Amino acid sequence: MRKAGIMGGTFDPIHIGHMIAAERAMEACGLDEMLFIPNAGPPLKDRAPGASPEDRWSMVRLAVQAHPRFRALDIELKRGGVSYTFDTVLQLQEEMPETEFHLIIGTDRIGDLPKWHRIGELAERIRFIGVDRPSDDGDPAASATAAAGRLPDKLGERLLLASMPRLAISSTAIRARLGAGLSVRYLVPEPALDYLLEKGLYRHDG
Repeated sequence: MRKAGIMGGTFDPIHIGHMIAAERAMEACGLDEMLFIPNAGPPLKDRAPGASPEDRWSMVRLAVQAHPRFRALDIELKRGGVSYTFDTVLQLQEEMPETEFHLIIGTDRIGDLPKWHRIGELAERIRFIGVDRPSDDGDPAASATAAAGRLPDKLGERLLLASMPRLAISSTAIRARLGAGLSVRYLVPEPALDYLLEKGLYRHDG
């Protein structure tokens, strides 16, 4: 059976941290491809995206186009509204019945898993891959392993781990730099960077 990863998020904008996490997850868990799926509205975030859905989709599509095993899907943007992972997984399983899905999540999101919409049913359908990003202060309690240990057993046993180098890169910091007129070259994949600069995205953000 083919194995695919799901890399979801706002991607506001997509950056090289997303790309490296996807690559490490593929290597660690033997995935055949990675699906990048920008969301319309995340249920556990208060801030609305800074770029339009169309611009975020364009940046994701441009960023992944050169990788032979990365693919961008706009299914959540087309669906609109709040993006629930459970609904996305149902749709993917209907469209790709011979594929086993793995959802990529960061260390900071592992602890939120019990709050997710229909998490029990979701965990029966897919596996999770926790990307273990070292904390800035090296605190072992902030690791993916520690976060996984605090999960209920039924969730913990569905979680795999993939290591990730420490990268102080975030979409928030990138928006702030752009808002201040500073360069984000080498932080954003070049095709996506060219797009956001041409469009003048985030120039007044932050």
